[in-house]
Amino acid sequence: MSQEVILITGMSGSGKSVALHALEDAGYYCVDNLPPELLAPFVALDRPHQPRRVAIAMDVRSGESFPLIPQQLAAMRQQGVVLRSLFLDSTTDALVRRFSETRRRHPLSRQEAAIEGPERHRALVQAIELERELLADLRDGADIIDTSLIRSSQLQSYIKDLVAAPHSALTLVFESFAFKRGVPLDADYVFDVRMLPNPHYVPTLRPLTGCDAPVAQWLREHDEVLRMYDDIEGFLGRWLDAMSRDHRSYVTVAIGCTGGQHRSVFLVEQLARTFGARWATIKRHRELETIG
Repeated sequence: MSQEVILITGMSGSGKSVALHALEDAGYYCVDNLPPELLAPFVALDRPHQPRRVAIAMDVRSGESFPLIPQQLAAMRQQGVVLRSLFLDSTTDALVRRFSETRRRHPLSRQEAAIEGPERHRALVQAIELERELLADLRDGADIIDTSLIRSSQLQSYIKDLVAAPHSALTLVFESFAFKRGVPLDADYVFDVRMLPNPHYVPTLRPLTGCDAPVAQWLREHDEVLRMYDDIEGFLGRWLDAMSRDHRSYVTVAIGCTGGQHRSVFLVEQLARTFGARWATIKRHRELETIG
């Protein structure tokens, strides 16, 4: 049995510690802030009762050795290590809010803690943007999770769903969202369905969601909704095999409407049901899950 390694990296303040705790709960042997120089030796370490599932968190705290990570990951894959790379991301506004609330110093900001007001905000934003540049290569080769608008408990659930999916096959993630709250950063494909008939304007349907039978029935009675479904289903059906052959691990399909409650939720439910017959499929309803 080959060893399975999950590398967790991403923006400071994006929830890497939460993700690591979720993997620990799922039975992984977890290591936080491992120096890049020790990554390959640690994985190759021959020890009695070696854990077969390992999760390692690494980030810019590693300093000058951080750029070594991509080449080490490539070498480990060539040696037969089953490796998944998860990148946690958030919008700059969300990260600024989290650092401001906790009063923690960003690891790339040396002057932030010594100043207050607008200057402190500016120093924090500069540190976050610098970190984005340093992490660009790792982000490109990873499966991305946008944590901007989700709670810690929901992130733990996302992580457990992802690692439970078969690694040998492509996994589809269908996510509904509201455009008014921003497009998910982890989306590979985004479909805008705001032009479709809106149940929000039907008083009896307004408090319900696209998961509820009355809303689903109302939407099925509109040809525009069925055509939109057919177009998205046709596009994905034509290209998923090619994506799988290209060794994609996850493909996130985000479907957005105005409020993220009716139309996008309905389409995610229908598409997940259709494609779940062949592909490993995960559903997310961002706005329904972030209420409260």
